[in-house]
Amino acid sequence: MMIFLELFARFFVVGLFSVGGGLATLPFLTAMGETTGWFDAMDISNMVAISESTPGPIGINMATYIGYQVGSELGAPFGVLGSIVASLGEVTPCVIVIMIVSRMLMKFRDSKYVEYAFYGLRAASVGLIAAAWLGVAKIAFYNSEAMAQGGNFLMAIDYKSIILSALVFFLATKFKKLHPIALIALSAVAGIIFKM
Repeated sequence: MMIFLELFARFFVVGLFSVGGGLATLPFLTAMGETTGWFDAMDISNMVAISESTPGPIGINMATYIGYQVGSELGAPFGVLGSIVASLGEVTPCVIVIMIVSRMLMKFRDSKYVEYAFYGLRAASVGLIAAAWLGVAKIAFYNSEAMAQGGNFLMAIDYKSIILSALVFFLATKFKKLHPIALIALSAVAGIIFKM
């Protein structure tokens, strides 16, 4: 049952250092997948798609998904336990940090150093989210298997995904009242029709 302690510890680290929200967890999850072998880059791509399509914070959804997957390898009932342990590991640092910050913020809210620290955290979160975006874009727009089979760079580019992304971006910016669920549903239908 050491696997559950490892799940908790790994997601505790992810929750502690992924400043900036769920997408900021992706660089940490990529490193976790490479270290443990629990999942690969394609699994992360699928987890992002599922987590963005389901209710709840993306980081918690991904922790739940990975915990269930890892726990299920021990047998069916352990999948739920794995998802609970991983999710608790993800949120525990947030709870601890919020308790500490709420006590200290009242005391130091006028401090320039606190203000500077928050500016530094903003920069870190932008960097983590940009790294996550690049990782997801590489998986979504580039077919590494085609390149490995002797294709050239242009043949490895997934033009259908690029066109769909551009279309969704255009619709989201042009029609502000268009609900995100409609865009997610449109993308899912396009993925099924065009086998993306």
